[in-house]
Amino acid sequence: MTRFVLEADGGSRGNPGPAAYGALVRDGATGAVIASCGATIGQATNNVAEYRGLIGALELAREHAPGEAVEVRMDSKLVIEQMAGRWRIKDPGLRELADRAAALVPEQVTWTWVPRAQNAAADALANEALDEQLRTGRPAVVGVVTGAVDDELPSPHDVAEASHAAPSTSIGAGWRGRLDSDPTVLVLLRHGVTASTVRRLFCGSGGSDPELVEEGREQASRAAAWIARHHQVDAVVASPLRRTRETAGFVARRFGLDVTLEPGVAETAFGAWDGHTFAEIMEQRPEEMSAWLGSTAVAPPGGETFDAVDERVSRARERLVTEYAGKTVVVVSHVTPIKMMVREALGAPMSAVHTLELAPASISTIVWWPDALPSVRNFSLVPE
Repeated sequence: MTRFVLEADGGSRGNPGPAAYGALVRDGATGAVIASCGATIGQATNNVAEYRGLIGALELAREHAPGEAVEVRMDSKLVIEQMAGRWRIKDPGLRELADRAAALVPEQVTWTWVPRAQNAAADALANEALDEQLRTGRPAVVGVVTGAVDDELPSPHDVAEASHAAPSTSIGAGWRGRLDSDPTVLVLLRHGVTASTVRRLFCGSGGSDPELVEEGREQASRAAAWIARHHQVDAVVASPLRRTRETAGFVARRFGLDVTLEPGVAETAFGAWDGHTFAEIMEQRPEEMSAWLGSTAVAPPGGETFDAVDERVSRARERLVTEYAGKTVVVVSHVTPIKMMVREALGAPMSAVHTLELAPASISTIVWWPDALPSVRNFSLVPE
């Protein structure tokens, strides 16, 4: 077991806007908070604030656990993957912050992404600092403790046992309306039916790439009309596959917009299973199917794991929320990517992808708040 756990988070109310970070060091065995701090950092983006949170946690570790092995836990997949060396850092500003963090990293470090609900303590510190700055009109530093357990900060165990332990400043935004910034609204539209949909075939990336049938085009038209009645759309984004591009075209024409392609929301690659029904695979390849149903880390032969799909969809979602901050975006995608986004917003386990059912041309809407937990407004709504 790692002796020390570092938790860090950062956020901006506006992206960019007033920003702050929260950071803390825990005893890995007991969960006791050894040191913690939240601080405002002026005007910044969410990504910058998250990196500043990492730097703050590493500075606390250098002071209170010098040279010790640490596990860094953050809900920013961007920061975790970039610091672990798995994702490139293209932004020069983030590159500079990553270099500052790297200079503080001890010899033994583990990088762990956690759901947002399990990073509630660091999030609470960041929000407390922002609230203090709002109250006083001055930069704020809060929550500093040394060598003691802060009973008011939830431990990971507490959060896992009761998600309502997350701080009130980070939840319920959908109830309270606009806070200090507008949310990004992702209207997730599954494509209309194709010949493969009708036959219930595995049909993913790298497969036959079928077009919409007449029924599918009618479904896409009804979905576009429903979206036009309920949303003012700023952008239309689609998976590169033909059925999603065609479906997106119906929406784009309603608003006079172009369709932007996003490979990150393409369907799972089903490899050797593509073009076959579930029943056929169960009969012909029962061991493969059992292994796939038993673990999201298992892929069909020549295909893609659900874990890999989740990672690329999460990266795509972060790009969309950042690029279209405060706007409404229609994202035309497929069964698996939409389920992954809904699962992430709900904080549900990966196994939830096997229990969610998504109708063709259905609409699921998620509101992503920069200063609060996301809000799922509807799931698999089928316009009449």
